[in-house]
Amino acid sequence: MSDSLTLPCPHCAAANRVPAARLAETPRCGACHQPLFTGKPLALDEAGFQRHLRLSSIPLLVDFWASWCGPCRAMAPAFEAAAAELEPAMRLVKVSTEEAPALAAQLRITSIPTLALFRDGREVARQAGALPARQIVTWARSHQAR
Repeated sequence: MSDSLTLPCPHCAAANRVPAARLAETPRCGACHQPLFTGKPLALDEAGFQRHLRLSSIPLLVDFWASWCGPCRAMAPAFEAAAAELEPAMRLVKVSTEEAPALAAQLRITSIPTLALFRDGREVARQAGALPARQIVTWARSHQAR
């Protein structure tokens, strides 16, 4: 990691610079003063996903899902538990393929749920199918530094 990281605020989307050494100290947004990490996945639309992908200095772990998908709903609590464990080393977000069909098509999301890990604006790993929290954490960490 560099000396300073850029993190979009999950509340107001403002870009924040945070010293890497202070990432685990519950940083707050300079604009809205809310915590930059909530311990829960963020629900993002396509524009929000693109903003986080473009600005975030930490890896972005995305759960592509749909409300009608039983395995997606079953994995939701596991993904939330993984967020509590993986933050602030990475940001966990959920993107509904129903609400962002163009993004899903662009990224060639062909089955759901699909986990995709992005670093420096590029996809570095993908995993299709529902996973328990421990496997989500293990999978994400195994691809985090590659």
